[in-house]
Amino acid sequence: MTPSPPLLSMTSVTKRFGGLTAVADVSATHHQGELGGLIGPPGAGKTTVFNLVTGVYQPSEGAIAVLGASTTGLTPDRITALGVARTFQNIRLFGEMTVLENVKTAFNLKLRYGMASALLRTRAFKAEEARVERESLDLLSLFNLADLASERSTSLPYGEQRRLEIARALATGPRLLILDEPAAGMNPNETEALMAMLHDIKARFDLTLLLIEHDMKFVMQMCERIIVLDYGRVIARGTPEEVRSNPDVITAYLGDSADGIEL
Repeated sequence: MTPSPPLLSMTSVTKRFGGLTAVADVSATHHQGELGGLIGPPGAGKTTVFNLVTGVYQPSEGAIAVLGASTTGLTPDRITALGVARTFQNIRLFGEMTVLENVKTAFNLKLRYGMASALLRTRAFKAEEARVERESLDLLSLFNLADLASERSTSLPYGEQRRLEIARALATGPRLLILDEPAAGMNPNETEALMAMLHDIKARFDLTLLLIEHDMKFVMQMCERIIVLDYGRVIARGTPEEVRSNPDVITAYLGDSADGIEL
């Protein structure tokens, strides 16, 4: 039996912006069910990698594939339809919409009616709208946000906005969920709750997770495998224990000592 291809593969991916090489010769694979991390000092190219995977940027060289299908030339919405969803370092909610409306918009990829049904408000249209609302509320309940469904999204406290952004990403039905700084701006209690929540949704939705995070304790506790970037190049990869003791990683972060890394 032929083994299934990796959920995500990157092969010798390079991205240049004029004379600046932001990412150089990056290769990586992520299989179904894995929980991976991408770390590195500021400016190492981490978010550029996420933008390449999700179609915001196209590689200057190399190839990216989702389940063996090349994503070259695909727009972000087409890549989302393949099963890749993401959140952003700077939260990007639809500020004029309610909490519920933010989640409902993410179901547009999977609506089961056409324009004619929407215009005529047919029985199929009404049934589909009811399903979307029900499933949106179910997601909000999972994130303890159902009671805030009618609130304007940007009126929520920071930690709840983070949870809403993840709920909205889940509404697209992803196989791979990419999280850019999910714990940024959270206090220790919120970070612990986020960690538990991510483990829960990973199991519940059979997700593969890939995250960027500056909170080293969070990364070391969450991730099974970690890739470390510095100046756009991979300098280490492996388990948290292997990465933690890698001299190149220590040098990249601290110069000569690992004492400052919070594990």
